[in-house]
Amino acid sequence: MDKAEVVIVGGGISGLSLAYFLLKKKPDLDIKIIEAENKAGGKIVSENISSFLCEAGVNGFLNNKPSTIALANELGIEPLMGSEHSKVRYILIDGQLKKVPEDPLKFFASSLLSLRGKIRMIGEYFIPPLKEDIDESVQSFVSRRVGTEFYEKLIDPMSTGIYAGDPTKMSMKSCFPKVYWLEKKYGGLIKGLIALKKEKKNVETAPKSMLMSFRNGMVELIQSLENKLASKILKNKKLLDITLNNGLYNLYMADGEYLQATKIVLACPAHESANIVKEFDKELGKLLASIPYPPLSVVAFGFKTEQIGFGTGLYGFLVPHREKRKILGCLFDSTIFPNRAPQGYVLLRTMIGGMRSPELALLPDEKLIETALSELRDILSIKGDPEFIKIFRWQRAIPQYQVGHEEKLRKIDERLKSFPGFYLTGNAYRGVSVNDCIQNSIELADKFLSL
Repeated sequence: MDKAEVVIVGGGISGLSLAYFLLKKKPDLDIKIIEAENKAGGKIVSENISSFLCEAGVNGFLNNKPSTIALANELGIEPLMGSEHSKVRYILIDGQLKKVPEDPLKFFASSLLSLRGKIRMIGEYFIPPLKEDIDESVQSFVSRRVGTEFYEKLIDPMSTGIYAGDPTKMSMKSCFPKVYWLEKKYGGLIKGLIALKKEKKNVETAPKSMLMSFRNGMVELIQSLENKLASKILKNKKLLDITLNNGLYNLYMADGEYLQATKIVLACPAHESANIVKEFDKELGKLLASIPYPPLSVVAFGFKTEQIGFGTGLYGFLVPHREKRKILGCLFDSTIFPNRAPQGYVLLRTMIGGMRSPELALLPDEKLIETALSELRDILSIKGDPEFIKIFRWQRAIPQYQVGHEEKLRKIDERLKSFPGFYLTGNAYRGVSVNDCIQNSIELADKFLSL
């Protein structure tokens, strides 16, 4: 039987970064990280296939929060900034790709919204705030504040692009808290933005956020953390059950091995944590199991640049639900970052499935490829066949913060109070991005060592 002061279950970005920050603060801390798979990284997977560098899941992080960049600097790896083309984004409206202007004045001059939709959006200034603090859906909140057209054409595709979710069920408060609190604090979104601008009047304006990654893909961050933590990571160790006896947590593995720990952190997906604790605490298990994870498939295509009739100088495009298409959107990865495709080629990543169309993500390979290609040919005026195809499937992709998520977290926290030294972390709770996961690790490490 092995013992450790701390056992972290899950070797994704949350588990690895937590271990790194704990050891940074207390180098002699006895830590073990157990990972069920034969590799670390979770949904951060970068594969170089036939000179196409493909991301199976996360393709980058924004530089508008310091946590990931600071960690990369400490690890000695240099973040790679996306190209200027990564600012060029499109939305499919009435079957046509329309550019989303960055400048507010250009936005009003664009044809993204009808005149009626623009007037309704401006009218948001006069819409009174809700007096009660309710957990409202993204669809309800945005439609109420800025109108149905703005929601359907812009916020709906943005929401599905981030979460692969259903905005009629997603919690505004949990998914987009900063926007939610503009209404609560300032009485409205426009009023809030005006107030924030005044507050920052004498502060140097920060550059607009840009997407970033690494030369060898996002897996470079994982590999760098692994190098620092190599002796602490145990792979192919699936945790089945835990018990608590005399202040010690007993961990029972699928291979028959047994661990003891003073403190335990479940940093794996919520549904995996639910299976681990279902006998340990049935109520906690039910709460964790109630966080949905829809299936999502990513189909990567490599085309010669001249095959793309629409052009390749863009980040990509998103598809509103109202368009009744079978894809959620497409990213031009080779336009965003260098070395993602061979010279003269473009790498496209198309997302299919999600909360609204889970069945599409589960189509057989041939049908999945046919579906994605048919849509891309129509939207991007693609001629000929791709020279490279790779499918990445996620049976359970992105955790959904649905209406009631905050209350669910409150109940989870209440259950955890009964178990000193037991913690949960990961993207199922308080932020799905890499930035969020790393920042949550920093905060949990501080909390951990202050007790």
